[in-house]
Amino acid sequence: MGRQTRWVTETASGHAQRMADRFRQMAAAGHDLAGEARTLDAMIAPGATVLDAGCGSGRVGAALAERGHTVLGVDADPTLIEAARQDFPDVEWVVGDLTELDLRSHGQPRLFDAAILAGNVMLYLAPDTEAEVLRQVAAHVRPDGPVVVGFGTGRGYGLADFDAHAAGAGLVLEHRFATWDLRPWREDADFAVTVLRRPA
Repeated sequence: MGRQTRWVTETASGHAQRMADRFRQMAAAGHDLAGEARTLDAMIAPGATVLDAGCGSGRVGAALAERGHTVLGVDADPTLIEAARQDFPDVEWVVGDLTELDLRSHGQPRLFDAAILAGNVMLYLAPDTEAEVLRQVAAHVRPDGPVVVGFGTGRGYGLADFDAHAAGAGLVLEHRFATWDLRPWREDADFAVTVLRRPA
């Protein structure tokens, strides 16, 4: 594994388990937890293959699988991956460092049709690894495939840096929205959903 992520250094002990339990409670209470999945689902063909990069406890990948897509989720936190495996056993979940992503070793020789990084993944990466993560994710997506990324703005990792890192990874900025339900982007938005695409 590479450098310690901000998820490790900036969250308290037991945070991963508490987060997994919180999403379980929200799901049991009937909360809508599939907004990110609906957004990506609208962009891809039925039965697409999707890389859920920084999948956490699996809610986004599981919602995509429910819609008929083949999903592989990757996260560096083994507690979150174990929760995903318990709650969504029909989806493949892998413990892995996104800076060293090589899914061929997990029986995934083909490129994915799309990738998603939801849940503020970019904000929890190890400092100065954002560009490498985007390069690794892009390398696992087929030409013309979308890479959809959402994270809070004004929290130490700016959109100017993100856009430069995405361009360096060979990804083209196609759309930007202020929410996962595609509200129009505005400069004072506190969240950004960016649709990138790997050129054909």
